[in-house]
Amino acid sequence: MTRILVVEDEAVIRSALRRLLERHGYEVMESASMEQARDLEDLPGTDLIIADLRLPGAPGTDAIHLLDDVPVLIMTSFASVRSAVESMKQGAVDYIAKPFSHDEMLMSVERILGENRTRRQNRALKSDLARAYPVAGMVGSSSAMQEVFARVDKVAPTDATVLIVGESGTGKELVARALHERSERKGAPMITMNCAAIPSSLMESDLFGHEKGAFTGAIGAKEGVIETADGGTLFLDEIGELPLEVQARLLRVLEDGEIRRVGAARTKRVDVRLLAATHRDVPKMVTENAFREDLYFRLRVMEIHLPPLRERDGDIHELAEVLLAKSCERLHKPPLTLDAAALAAMQAYPWPGNVRELEHAIERAVILCDGEIIGPELLALDAPRGPSAGSAGTPADAPRTTLAGNSAGTDLSLEEYFKAFVQEHQGEMTETQLAERLGISRKALWERRQRLGIPKSR
Repeated sequence: MTRILVVEDEAVIRSALRRLLERHGYEVMESASMEQARDLEDLPGTDLIIADLRLPGAPGTDAIHLLDDVPVLIMTSFASVRSAVESMKQGAVDYIAKPFSHDEMLMSVERILGENRTRRQNRALKSDLARAYPVAGMVGSSSAMQEVFARVDKVAPTDATVLIVGESGTGKELVARALHERSERKGAPMITMNCAAIPSSLMESDLFGHEKGAFTGAIGAKEGVIETADGGTLFLDEIGELPLEVQARLLRVLEDGEIRRVGAARTKRVDVRLLAATHRDVPKMVTENAFREDLYFRLRVMEIHLPPLRERDGDIHELAEVLLAKSCERLHKPPLTLDAAALAAMQAYPWPGNVRELEHAIERAVILCDGEIIGPELLALDAPRGPSAGSAGTPADAPRTTLAGNSAGTDLSLEEYFKAFVQEHQGEMTETQLAERLGISRKALWERRQRLGIPKSR
């Protein structure tokens, strides 16, 4: 039974409140002062405190600190905006002026108790999720993901620079956000910049900012993302795309904590924690003189490697169920179920686009599903054979992806399918439409174009 403590020095009001609340199923304790309230034996089991503002001895607002996480409703005969504001500032959840009707009091009590129950449930749920999935938005019970979660827990509270590596679609930005949100900088901004999406000519200006007249088109001074992140966290995604001259300037920021806008005469000190991510083989880039060795060593003070989905044993089914529930909710569809054949097809597929590709495949299936069961045909997965699949467990006689109606022929591998599909449809589709049809992001489409050497049609 819900227990309410009434702290009121006027016996008539205290008694009337007790009768009112007990008639509506609440257990009530009484006290004439805060001193008496502190001495009550059953105080720890209280769910709500209703206290008069003016009491003999200590004021009713002292009830706010009497019990942790127990809401306090303040009553007073001296209704004023000032006293209401002061009570709320000190932590009271609400304020009710005497004389009040029975309905007013009951409505306030029910609302406060309901809101407090919801807060407790949300807190408990977040606590459970934090224990099961320490990185917000990332699901996985495999040993590989448990290692990632453990590394995040250790690194997040520090100010260490972190390099997050892994294939596209593995969730590198989610790890970066978890590192920021669990750090001492969580109250400051986290600024994200995708280096692959910025033209080389604008990279310096976007990172470091510029002064008015620094170059043609600089009609005013501009703050760069490093300055914007001052006091917080800067996340540079796809840092492998940084030009060498910009890498040299970034190294100085990491070593000296100073930046200089393009066209500026003076430097400025900044306090920024840097997180970086890439899907590229940076050590190989270093040997090819495409990435500065000193910057690489400075970035990987701590390294977090995100495993590809094909190496996360047992996680695919768990991820699929979570993503299915999210897709149904987002698309306003009733709860759906993946049948055994669909789960088997997902387990056999190598997922070159990793979690992002899985998410898009499930979303597509949810949109197309007319019943309550999702079968493998709605997922549209064909496991390629051979080494190109990226999975040692793919059987040699697995079916190969076929591009219907394509002059390049049938019986294509996954990369051949991708190349043929893009070349056939890029004249009639935008990049966004191509990415959606392929079940990948625009960034992943751009990356694969670069890797496979597929130029855009003019």
